[in-house]
Amino acid sequence: MYEKQPQLNGAYYGPSIPPQKSYHRPSRGGGCDCCCGCIFNLIFKLILTVVFIVGIAVFLFWLIVRPNVVKVHVTDASLSQFNYTGDTLNYDLALNITVRNPNKRLGIYYDYIEARALFQDARFDSDFLDPFYQGHKTTNVLNPVFKGQQVIALNADQTSELNKEKNSGVYVIDVKLYLRVRFKLGVFKTKTLKPKISCDLQIPSSPAAGIFQTTKCDWDR
Repeated sequence: MYEKQPQLNGAYYGPSIPPQKSYHRPSRGGGCDCCCGCIFNLIFKLILTVVFIVGIAVFLFWLIVRPNVVKVHVTDASLSQFNYTGDTLNYDLALNITVRNPNKRLGIYYDYIEARALFQDARFDSDFLDPFYQGHKTTNVLNPVFKGQQVIALNADQTSELNKEKNSGVYVIDVKLYLRVRFKLGVFKTKTLKPKISCDLQIPSSPAAGIFQTTKCDWDR
C-alpha cells in the first residue's frame, strides 16, 4: 500500500538560511556633543591657566613693591568767617593738608587736584591746586583756600544745624579732594586713576571755641 521510502543519511541539503543582520540606530548629535564638550573643557582649562598666571603676577608685584596707602591729614584749619545771611554764605577758610607717600619704590604723579568745601552736603566753593610729582617716602603740603560768598539754599533742618554750630563756635565742614593720579615704578607708569579723599572737619571759629585737632582723611571707595 505504501511505497518504501529510501533511507536518509541524516544530512539536509536545502536552501541556506541567510544570517540575521543586527541593526544599530545611529545616535542623534553624538559627535557634536563630544566635540562641544572638548571645546568647553579646553576653554575652561585656558581660563584657569590665565587666572593662575595673573594671580602669580599680582602676588609677585605685591611682594616686590609692597604698596602702602597714601596718608592724608589736615594738620591746621583757620576759619575767620562763616556767616549765612538770607541765602548767601560768606566764608574764609584756609587749610594745611599733608600728603605722605610711604612707598619705597612707587612715585606718584598728581596731575589734577580739586579741593571742594561742603556744608551740610552743599558745596560752597572749590580750589584747584597745582599738579606735582611726589617721590618715594616724601611728604607734600597742600594749602587750599576757600574765600568769598556763595548763594546756597539751606532747608529748615540745615539752617537749624548751622545755628547750633554757630552757638557752639565749632563748624562741621567737609572737604573732599578729587584727584587724577598716576603711579610710577622705575620707568613704568600706570594709567590715570581718579581717587577721592574725604576729610570730615570740626573747625573752631575762634580760639575761644577751641583748637583745631589734626584730622585723618579717608579714601572714598
